[in-house]
Amino acid sequence: MPDRPHVVALCGSLREESYTRKALRIALDEAENRGASVDLLDLRELDLPLFDGDDRDAGDAAELRERVRRADSVVLGTPVYHGSYSSVLKTALDYCGFDEFEHATVGLLCVAGGSFPITSLDHLRSVCRALNAWVVPHQVALPTVRSKFDGERLREERDAERVRTLGRRVVEYANIEPDPACPESLENVGATH
Repeated sequence: MPDRPHVVALCGSLREESYTRKALRIALDEAENRGASVDLLDLRELDLPLFDGDDRDAGDAAELRERVRRADSVVLGTPVYHGSYSSVLKTALDYCGFDEFEHATVGLLCVAGGSFPITSLDHLRSVCRALNAWVVPHQVALPTVRSKFDGERLREERDAERVRTLGRRVVEYANIEPDPACPESLENVGATH
């Protein structure tokens, strides 16, 4: 890769001791080890009121969009709530759009207290497809997450390797040539095609 890719991770958890944030840091460390510059966009540090389409620049929305727009790859991380992704991540994604995600590479990661977290990743994949982003095939789900961490480190090497692989993939595919627009993005009200 001729240019150093830039990877931004959005942490969709507001918890102080967030497992999502810990897992994203592992992925970003691996991305940095692979030559990328990285940015952990911790949504608890931004003022993002519930999205109102009449006020797209509320709070820190402009900062959020600018930091995401600079990324070659974006990693979306979320805890699983009721089988889907968090409201704080939903709000952040609502403030973004095609300018931030079209043709971007996206990696997906979720953590769950229970044992079946996959639907949240399916929901995020659908959102990214509608924004014409390219989502890497490898995704990470960490079920029963309370037992997974020892401080900042994952206890099981197989879990750590899955998270590190996500960090590698978003660097490897940071500059993938985009496919033609998908039907979802062409039918999306915000589409600019």
